[in-house]
Amino acid sequence: MFNSLSDRLTATFKNLRGKGRLTEADVDATVREIRRALLDADVAVSVVREFTGRVRERALGAEVSGALNPSQQIVKIVNEELVEILGGETRRIRLAKTGPTVIMLAGLQGAGKTTLAGKLSKWLKSQGHSPILVACDLQRPNAVTQLQVVGKRAGVPVFAPHPGATSTELDHPAGDPVAVARAGVEEARQKLHDVVIVDTAGRLGVDAEMMEQARQIRRAIVPNEVLFVIDSMIGQDAVNTALAFDEGVNFTGIVLSKLDGDARGGAALSVASVTGKPVMFASTGEGVDDFELFHPDRMASRILDMGDVLTLIEQAEKSWDKDEAARMAKKFADQEDFTLDDFLAQMQQIRNMGSMKKMLMMMPGAQNIRQQLEQFDEREIDRVEAIVRSMTPHERVAPKIINGSRRARIAKGSGMHVSDVNGLLERFAQAQKMMKKMAAGGGMPGMPGMPGMGGGGGARKGVKSAPKKKAKSGNPAKAAQELRDAEARRANAGKALPSGAAFGQQGADFDPSQLNLPKGFDKFLGGSK
Repeated sequence: MFNSLSDRLTATFKNLRGKGRLTEADVDATVREIRRALLDADVAVSVVREFTGRVRERALGAEVSGALNPSQQIVKIVNEELVEILGGETRRIRLAKTGPTVIMLAGLQGAGKTTLAGKLSKWLKSQGHSPILVACDLQRPNAVTQLQVVGKRAGVPVFAPHPGATSTELDHPAGDPVAVARAGVEEARQKLHDVVIVDTAGRLGVDAEMMEQARQIRRAIVPNEVLFVIDSMIGQDAVNTALAFDEGVNFTGIVLSKLDGDARGGAALSVASVTGKPVMFASTGEGVDDFELFHPDRMASRILDMGDVLTLIEQAEKSWDKDEAARMAKKFADQEDFTLDDFLAQMQQIRNMGSMKKMLMMMPGAQNIRQQLEQFDEREIDRVEAIVRSMTPHERVAPKIINGSRRARIAKGSGMHVSDVNGLLERFAQAQKMMKKMAAGGGMPGMPGMPGMGGGGGARKGVKSAPKKKAKSGNPAKAAQELRDAEARRANAGKALPSGAAFGQQGADFDPSQLNLPKGFDKFLGGSK
């Protein structure tokens, strides 16, 4: 969604790199480029004017002029201001103290309300709640049927006493959505559901009839939350639509749908700032699991190409098999060989986390290898599984015995080419070396040693010992000056990067080519041809 904006901002910050001091002309040029990037992304003009004004004022202030690294301080300012216009803090659902929590969905037709109702219900179910969906969209043909299908996929019951409109009833739709909404809340009370999600009708435009119906439903059920669902791809029109809905139904939060699209993303940066209402959730794909809580600070980090490692960790924690992780940890501890069965298990664990492209795009500096990521074939893991499962148990444990005839047999059994088998074995050999290095405490190839990975004891052969601490000068005046210099360095150490952005510097300056990545990594990203 924000690829174009991220590219423009990253290029702007690169122009500041290496400058020990920023002049007013440098600041003005940077702010001008930021303004162009935001306008090109379809951000509302009023939001752009306010945003760039605050950035310029802070950039010309003491926090930049006195900074150790002014360019990184500019990145910090832009990051903090982006977080601010995206809502500032993560806003969660306010649950009712007694009775079911009632959530009403509102928005234009085509914004994705019905699909989002299923995603929200499944997310709430994973949080330990017992939701029920209520079908109040009786105008759109087959809307009730669609909600029933979505509810079945989410594993959530649907209250639908009326079938809704059919193609022959468009002019005179039957059924009272207000009565259905009221009955749905009562059904939730009787069946002991603690959350009710009411799916209301949408239109192709904002009209008085739709708003009046939404107001009547709101008065009838008195919802704890009214979520305005907006298509992230509609650009600056999102602002006018959001203002109209805010006036009509007084929504309490915003949900961004289709955030995985290829639009410029201006809606996400405009709606929260203009309406003063928080963005609470984001829909990031077509699957019922492609739904997440909206974190303004994490979204700002994604836009600035600093990555979103926290979300990546949360996804891993939800999908990672703890027994499998414990087994692998034991193998590390016992210095056992990493086998093809382990390799396959790790690949399957990664697949359980969701789209590999999305995960890799959450890494800091991912924009620099975006073209390779876009070419990556998600079916590569299926091909890997087919090849490994075509091997005998002994071949998986001792891949060195796989000669030419065995490779031909494996390729035939998996429906692949011999070159594909060769490529997999080559990648596995690299992975095996990496695992041995990590088990010995050496860390990732080209990366510093990872803490807690073993390898303690004396210094390893060929590894230089850490430089000795510089001796304190015997001259009292010189020693005092050294102490002041050390204190100054410590005081400035935390100023250069955005708060909480562990990869902040990499977000601005990171280049994946600097890493000594394993041989074949580019081929792996590109998939089998």
